[in-house]
Amino acid sequence: RDLFEQGKKNAPCIIFIDEIDAVGRHRGAGLGGGHDEREQTLNQLLVEMDGFNSNEGVILIAATNRPDVLDHALLRPGRFDRQIVVDRPDVRGREGILKVHTRKIPLDKDVDLEIIAKGTPGFSGADLANLVNEAALMAARNDKKRVQMDDFEEAKDKVLMGVERKSMIISDEEKRNTAYHESGHVLVAKLIPGSDPVHKVTIIPRGRALGITSYLPIDERHSYSKKFLETRLVHLLGGRAAEKIVLDHFTTGAGNDIERATEIARKMVCEWGMSKKLGPVTFGKKEEEIFIGREISQHRDYSEETAKVIDEEVKRITQEAADKAEKLLQDNVELLHRLAKALLEYEILDGHQIDQIIAGEHLAPPKNKKQEKGKPGIKKRTRKKAKTVVESEQAKIST
Repeated sequence: RDLFEQGKKNAPCIIFIDEIDAVGRHRGAGLGGGHDEREQTLNQLLVEMDGFNSNEGVILIAATNRPDVLDHALLRPGRFDRQIVVDRPDVRGREGILKVHTRKIPLDKDVDLEIIAKGTPGFSGADLANLVNEAALMAARNDKKRVQMDDFEEAKDKVLMGVERKSMIISDEEKRNTAYHESGHVLVAKLIPGSDPVHKVTIIPRGRALGITSYLPIDERHSYSKKFLETRLVHLLGGRAAEKIVLDHFTTGAGNDIERATEIARKMVCEWGMSKKLGPVTFGKKEEEIFIGREISQHRDYSEETAKVIDEEVKRITQEAADKAEKLLQDNVELLHRLAKALLEYEILDGHQIDQIIAGEHLAPPKNKKQEKGKPGIKKRTRKKAKTVVESEQAKIST
């Protein structure tokens, strides 16, 4: 009430409410009923927006990333009747955002913002701001006067795959297991047509993972075909298939892969109607409790017999993907050994190096091995240095 009174006094004015879902969720689903404080706040907001009193000269704008949980009374004509979707930026949008964030940062001549924009599909504006910030910090740590393309690539890996944990001690056996697991993912992705290109693979622990295979799609995707989803399942189960073929046992490293594969397969059956046996039918209606959390309960509107068929279909889809991955790797086991051997030697392989290995070409020796032959490759830092990116007044980087 006070907010709107202040708005009327200062009219014409704009009132902006961020995260409107905090007070604007569906009524009647809370634990406190109609006497709940949140519901009372929502009721007062509805009265102020479209009550007997005039709100001339006051424009009300609200933002949320959960429009599905808002009360219907909030969205009716006369209240929030105009809804604008602010989606993630496309290639041109990302390039424009990068130009804004790099305006005050000295860039090297080799930096191409268009290439960076193409290589960051799905990034939000905040992700791109973080990418620029990380690239500038990396340049500063290496005492560079300008941010180079290498810094952006390294920053992108950090944002996509997590921070490297080089200090983590891993046994040779565990390293070998990880190398074959990641090689399985990579080789399957390379052998199946229509797969997303492999951006990079590493066996250096990043975040909570011992190894990561990163994919970068060429085009922006807004919907997925059944064929693409089946291909994705084969990718996910490629690591486990490699463990079975080479190691003759399974490790817990495939746990997250199996979880994601099962989730995709269940959605294919229950949400997207991609099961031949069950047809174009949706099973399981989600019920979201306001204070307990998202998808805490799922209403089952089908019989036990149908539930059994759903489980059988999910198992069939995942098993077919696992069998396909195993056959692909079994037929190309020499390539699998070659990739794993290179991963153990280099620890990180990019898309171009992977293509070279598959083509049977020899890779250049790792950088650290080049340094070992001659003098140590560590340059002594002197106290008197030219201004780095951080010291420069032009680069205001939030640490």
